Amino acid sequence: MDLFIILLILVLLLIIPNIKVVPQAKTYVIERIGSYYVTWKNGLHFKLPFIDRVANRVSLKEIVKDFPPQPVITKDNVTMQIDTVVYFQITDAKLYTYGVENPISAIETLTATTLRNIIGELELDQTLTSRDIINSKMRSILDEATDPWGIKVNRVEVKNILPPRDIQDAMEKQMRAERERREAILRAEGEKKSSILIAEGEKESAILRAEAQKESQIRIAEGEAEALLKVKEAEAKGIELLKNAKADQGVLTLKSLEALTELANGNATKIIVPNDLSNVATLGTTIKEMFDDKK
Repeated sequence: MDLFIILLILVLLLIIPNIKVVPQAKTYVIERIGSYYVTWKNGLHFKLPFIDRVANRVSLKEIVKDFPPQPVITKDNVTMQIDTVVYFQITDAKLYTYGVENPISAIETLTATTLRNIIGELELDQTLTSRDIINSKMRSILDEATDPWGIKVNRVEVKNILPPRDIQDAMEKQMRAERERREAILRAEGEKKSSILIAEGEKESAILRAEAQKESQIRIAEGEAEALLKVKEAEAKGIELLKNAKADQGVLTLKSLEALTELANGNATKIIVPNDLSNVATLGTTIKEMFDDKK
């Protein structure tokens, strides 16, 4: 009985450690007697004691590696520091395990050499303004180179581009000068627009004043004409009343003379003289007779 229990314990000690549960997004590479045997996906698995072994535990999640800055030289012989970030994913655990020794280090070295080759074909200004082109070229080259290793490169990003200090100072001065130039242009355009608006306002104001003065003069002239017309209408009505009252010719002539005198003393600029000069002679005779009668 004791021997049976001992054997049972030994069997359990051998079986339980060889029961493996592969979690989600993981794969296990299994070797049997030193050779690749199978790749376990997620789930429950059992390996033979002393025969099978887990050679590698591989994550299928996307991996992000931020590599340190690498010195590179541009086409116009400017040395700068550039660091990159590589996003990749393991698609084949077997190739990843047996394809290359230390895959992460291999990717870092490949990234550095690829970056030097690409930057060596660009000048400084192109390097600073062509990040998208650099990222695209590096991703394409790295993805093709790492395919035999069971790695899929999804994206490559140039994180920082650090030119030499003197180049940075020159770029800062250039940017400062450019900003000052744009500021001066904007200020000049603002002053120009302001001057135009002021001139347009003064022009419109002068036009309105002229129109107001013109309207005022027209209304004054119309008022004077209307007043003169009323006066003449009143005098005409007075003469008409005298005629209706059968006044003699002398009174009528005298009233006409008074009207002419008032007209001459007024603000009118024109005096209308009757075409019939005999009326003037008759008017003189009438006045003479009136003075004679008084004597």
